[in-house]
Amino acid sequence: MQVIYGTTNQAKLDSMKRIAKALELEITGLEELNQPIPIINETGKNPLENAKLKAEAYYKSFAMPVFSCDSGLYFDDLKEEEQPETHIRRVNGKELSDEEMIEYYSALAGRHNHQLIGRYRNAICFIYDDEHTFMSMDKSLETEAFLLVSVPHEKRVKGFPIDSLSVDIHSGKYYYDLENQTVDQSAVEKGFQNFFQKCLSEINESK
Repeated sequence: MQVIYGTTNQAKLDSMKRIAKALELEITGLEELNQPIPIINETGKNPLENAKLKAEAYYKSFAMPVFSCDSGLYFDDLKEEEQPETHIRRVNGKELSDEEMIEYYSALAGRHNHQLIGRYRNAICFIYDDEHTFMSMDKSLETEAFLLVSVPHEKRVKGFPIDSLSVDIHSGKYYYDLENQTVDQSAVEKGFQNFFQKCLSEINESK
């Protein structure tokens, strides 16, 4: 089955192709279609609403099975009005630079006694046809938790400022000081794989 993944991010596309390989799904990215890509205003209140908005728009444009994903940053024990959610870079209506983000999230961690536990919550919407739409923001799609600290690591990677403030909970080390240097994505990938397995099973049963 050929399925469009509503993204132009090659890293995300490669990851999802790896996940889908065992499911006999042929994943195609938006840029591989060689067609105009619709511009979508992501006005959803959470990642799931944004994923649904994008999937519906792409399904309407390309008339074939399509899925879209979105993510948001959430912290334990943080008031709703303080949660970054899908607006990780936009604060009080302003789009922050990398250094401004480090400054903002460093101060946020400091205000909460350096005990903020965060995770990225992922959502997915898969539209197979007019009769079959599947959505999930299950915990199995979340990244592992990390500790947000107020003192940034000296290393910077453009476009990923929060990584400079991220500490592995188990070792107490900055992710940049770990050999792997990244949050383990294996559990998330398994969550997406289980999502598609359930979708395909329901589709086949309905035929």
